[in-house]
Amino acid sequence: MNQNKPYFFQAWAIVCIAILSFIGFKSFLPKKLFPESSNNKNVVVDSLMLDAVAEGGNLSEEDTLSNKTIKFVSNPLGIQFSDEKFEQYKGYQYLIPFFEKLYQLETNKKGKARIAYFGDSMTDGDMIVQDVRTQFQSIFGGEGVGFVNITSESAGSRGSILHEYSQNWKAQSYLKTKSPLRSFGVNGSVFFAKDTANTTWVKYKAGRNRFSTTLNNPTVFYGSSKNKKACIRQIIGKDTIYKKLSPNSILNATQVAGDVKNVKVNFINADSIPFYGFNFDNGKGIHVDNFSSRGNSGLPLSTFNVDLMNAFQQKLGYDLIILQFGTNVLNYGSLNYTWYERKMTSVVNHLKECFPGAAILIISTADKSTKYDMQMKSDSAVVPLTLAQKRYAVKAESGFVNLYTLMGGDGSMVKWVENVPVRANKDYTHFNHRGAKEIAQLIYKQIDTGYQEYKRLRAIATKKAKPKKVVKDSSLPVKNDTINE
Repeated sequence: MNQNKPYFFQAWAIVCIAILSFIGFKSFLPKKLFPESSNNKNVVVDSLMLDAVAEGGNLSEEDTLSNKTIKFVSNPLGIQFSDEKFEQYKGYQYLIPFFEKLYQLETNKKGKARIAYFGDSMTDGDMIVQDVRTQFQSIFGGEGVGFVNITSESAGSRGSILHEYSQNWKAQSYLKTKSPLRSFGVNGSVFFAKDTANTTWVKYKAGRNRFSTTLNNPTVFYGSSKNKKACIRQIIGKDTIYKKLSPNSILNATQVAGDVKNVKVNFINADSIPFYGFNFDNGKGIHVDNFSSRGNSGLPLSTFNVDLMNAFQQKLGYDLIILQFGTNVLNYGSLNYTWYERKMTSVVNHLKECFPGAAILIISTADKSTKYDMQMKSDSAVVPLTLAQKRYAVKAESGFVNLYTLMGGDGSMVKWVENVPVRANKDYTHFNHRGAKEIAQLIYKQIDTGYQEYKRLRAIATKKAKPKKVVKDSSLPVKNDTINE
């Protein structure tokens, strides 16, 4: 025991010397212990973003929007939202086509509406989106989880639908493939059934989320091919059903069953046919498709084939496109995001060609915390990126949700991670399930605020448009047009 005492005191001496050394050298250390760099090999990002950073990271232009009033022009119905200062910009005017669809659903209980929700890892596993979907469907009706991939990196973590698939699928994503064998689908992916001795299959089972406890009308979407031998085989109860695939058009859809709890589909002789995914909806109300991709900056959406997307628009009918990106754009060497603003403006304009008639809603990056001087604080890149996202929303005539301010602004991520109840993970970037649900409520609330104002303005415009009744004055003589014979 006594022999261990010298080692004990030596260890304490070393610790004390280390502490004193750190204090002495602290002034020479960088203020940001995790520097902004694009060389982190553990971060998955799309190649288009890396190319854009290399090409335009030093671009700059005069800021012409700050302190500017955004003026709106009334739509054909005479509905015009109030002008907005750039600082408070929400752009509800540009969401009018979507609001009108909601109005028809609410008042006439007819028709349907659809949202394509594109995002990065923040919406992985249907996080945030599943709660936005539930909010909409609880008010406007509709059942089903919407469009789901053939294979998915987040299949194991998604609770809104249980998803399994064989390992002999060949998958290509717009994040990792610049020259795909065939054009990417609306989900940014294309899948091929490998011609092997083992059966290629996919299996889905309904989850427990409200309005998604049934697989509504499972329908497979696929592209064109000269393959005329392909078919699908499914076993429902004691019955084995075969259905022939007809890959004749740029986009084809084959319903494989009615409303079921689970479905397993085997693909027979289906090589060379590009598959995109399955859709699950009951054909009425509102539906929200989650197209999340880890590492996505939003720029890969520029690779969508317009003709194929027009075909998806014909079959699915999107009324609103939501873009929630930013997580993977932070911390790439500069606080100047002019390059991103320009690129994403082009992306939004491209999406308007892909999905004619759909409104666009931009959701900014959330707060993210980084360690400065041994203390977690809002990352210095968050506000500049948020402003760039707002600028391209204005330039591309899109709605805008400032998620950074909605969740509390400066220092909010620290509170979401460290305060009880905990609403975000220890990476100080991603939300947990509790936080994701709250974020969904914040997003839905802002959309609903715009919708309620739309209904008020619509009522005023309708009242003004009604023709006035002509009231006859009884005091005036009545003209007698009778001809006396």
